[in-house]
Amino acid sequence: MKRITGALAAAAVAAALLTGCGTTEEPAGGTASGATATSGPVTYTDARGKSVTLDTPATRVVGLEWGEVEMLVTLGVQPVGVADIKGYNTWNTAAKLDGTAKDVGTRGEPSIDSIAALKPDLVVMGSDLAGTAAAQLEKFAPVLVTKGSDASRNLDRMKDDLNLIATAVGKTDTATQVLADFDAAVAAGRQKIADAGAAGRYFAIADGWMEGSAVNIRMFGSGALVSQVGIALGLQNAWTGEVDPAWGLGQTDVEGLKVLQDKDLHFFYNASDGTDVFATGLKDNAIWKSLPFVQQNRLHRMPDGIWTFGGPLSCRQYLDELVKVYTL
Repeated sequence: MKRITGALAAAAVAAALLTGCGTTEEPAGGTASGATATSGPVTYTDARGKSVTLDTPATRVVGLEWGEVEMLVTLGVQPVGVADIKGYNTWNTAAKLDGTAKDVGTRGEPSIDSIAALKPDLVVMGSDLAGTAAAQLEKFAPVLVTKGSDASRNLDRMKDDLNLIATAVGKTDTATQVLADFDAAVAAGRQKIADAGAAGRYFAIADGWMEGSAVNIRMFGSGALVSQVGIALGLQNAWTGEVDPAWGLGQTDVEGLKVLQDKDLHFFYNASDGTDVFATGLKDNAIWKSLPFVQQNRLHRMPDGIWTFGGPLSCRQYLDELVKVYTL
């Protein structure tokens, strides 16, 4: 299931898109091994500006957004409850669940009763959901709200969210190591791309869905999280169309892709649910077939299960794919 955000929500819902925007498996399953968690009281201030003190670090945690669930698992905390487990397992392979979590409904409409029954000592959610669910959940458990996305600083925002969650679960040392490893991978990848003479080359990132016979395309602008990964590697995002300020996402159609004319541009997309609209919905479209990146075979379906709104391990998966393409 794709992240539905901002001005794109109505179109994506109408489309019913996405119903239920190698090197990482060891860290995901074992990042926290050997790490010492904080044992005393911990205090965090979440994206609402709300300060909460827990008597001890949270261990029975419910995660209501997949990026935050990934971060919990990365830190060595398997959630007791997750929203849309099937969807998470389809779209996010960076940090795998161990099968013990209970499903607590959808990300947009989690079941309050199901969450309460798990007796969590913390519920983690993104800011999109906070306005409708936080007050209900706080009647029986502390809530931690992450920023979730910020197109003005999404890589730094992702790091802030990881550190925030790490504080609440007593895993700040683990978070520090995870982020140091990620920064080292970015630096190494940037050098590889520079050495290959590919620094400054263009990329575009998208996903899409069918609405009747029409293909709707969601573009990832420069502020989108995975676009920020590409930019950190020394590449340039070619999409300059309108995007929303939170997620850096914009909407277009195949006609709108005609602006992507750079001869060296690579076009990346995700279709983890198996619905590849670029391969099926556009295969006979004359405009699509005329685009340079299609004619030059610079079209790349990303490996299934790389979540475009995730944490450092998903970002590392994206990073590895970008480096591979630009250093061939």
